[in-house]
Amino acid sequence: MEHLKRSCYQPMLEQRSFKMNKTARKLIYCLLVLQLFTSTAWCRGLAEATPQSAGLSQQRLADITSLMQEHVEEKKLAGAVALVARRGKVAYLQSIGKQDIEAGIDMRSNTIFRIASMTKPITSVAVLVLYDDGLIRLDDPVSKYIPEFSGPTVFRQGQQAVPAKQEITIKHLLTHTSGLTYQWDKQIGPLYKEAGITHGIAQDDSVLGEKMKKLARIPLLHHPGQKWTYGLSVDVLGRVVEVASGKTLEEFFKKRIFEPLKMKDTQFFIPDGKMPRLATVYAPRSQGGLKRLDSEPIVEESFVYCADHPYKGQRRYFSGGGGLCSTITDYLRFSQMLLNGGELDGKRVLKRKTVRLMTRDHVGQLKEGEGFGLGVSVTRNSEESGGMDCVGSFGWGGFWYTTFFVDPGKEMIGICMGQLHPNGGATLNGRFKRLVYQAVID
Repeated sequence: MEHLKRSCYQPMLEQRSFKMNKTARKLIYCLLVLQLFTSTAWCRGLAEATPQSAGLSQQRLADITSLMQEHVEEKKLAGAVALVARRGKVAYLQSIGKQDIEAGIDMRSNTIFRIASMTKPITSVAVLVLYDDGLIRLDDPVSKYIPEFSGPTVFRQGQQAVPAKQEITIKHLLTHTSGLTYQWDKQIGPLYKEAGITHGIAQDDSVLGEKMKKLARIPLLHHPGQKWTYGLSVDVLGRVVEVASGKTLEEFFKKRIFEPLKMKDTQFFIPDGKMPRLATVYAPRSQGGLKRLDSEPIVEESFVYCADHPYKGQRRYFSGGGGLCSTITDYLRFSQMLLNGGELDGKRVLKRKTVRLMTRDHVGQLKEGEGFGLGVSVTRNSEESGGMDCVGSFGWGGFWYTTFFVDPGKEMIGICMGQLHPNGGATLNGRFKRLVYQAVID
């Protein structure tokens, strides 16, 4: 199979807004299947394979392309990029639609996306790198690194906060059982907003360490270890990494994760030279279609977000919970490292046993449905996922419409990235995983 000669994978079809007739749709479907047969993906440093040699149906994979095309035609998404790798080789990579509708820029495989909460697994790996180094223990109290977290309190509606039953530990933060929440919580959110606490997807010109000191003074939603609550735990972990390593989170990521894995397009803030590759964020219009989100902050009660966070401001606040931007091929390299047990191309990031620790369920009955490991969701019962993935599969998603999963049992990785919020009528991310599993033939 001939390798693609350019790093920018051209969309196969010109996007059109008019509705195609049945004959045209059949022709396009045939072209999709033909393209999957003749080429798969250029992907930085990773091998490629035909779908059949990877144990995947090219016809079923073409259904993913058709679904992306459908979303673009119906103006539910400006564009998207999807990737499937199996047995260490990329079998499918498609980019459809526009990176920027108004500028007429096509979506490409090297388009840069705001990955929001897909930052969390990377920060969790950073913590576990320090765990492997012997600099952090999972049962360490957070106050060892951020003294202001000593003696936490728990919120009581209409009453004075009560002392927490125990200190928050590193493991509580990794498993989202710390009692920290997000700004959208109706009880704690207003307190976060009043204190100026951010969440990584809005402009903030402060420094991470100072904001974490303020966060430490705010009561928790519940006692540590009592419940699973999604929130700012991983932002706190980002500061723990800084204190334990003596480096900024940005510096630590670069030295211990991005450089060893050759993740050259993953960063908190986009340099000017890469700005033309940053995808535009869109939101659905109530009357149909999409509207562009640029610099205007979106306010939803106590929750405020803005699409310009990767390129405006003083660029000093490194959010381990939601601040990174990346490409689909960079995130593949990160995912493949985890699938390989902590190593890629001879560079070891984590010990194999540490990856196993990270990707097993640690929350039990504290969380309904999927389990949760150290920074990733974990499938603990395949029936809960519709019988598709294997027990032990793991992954996560991001606020701006990105998602990934890793299935060690099937040696498979799936990643899909768009830039949209709220998702409106878009169903691509929800259906992507199912279509990938339907493509597995052995």
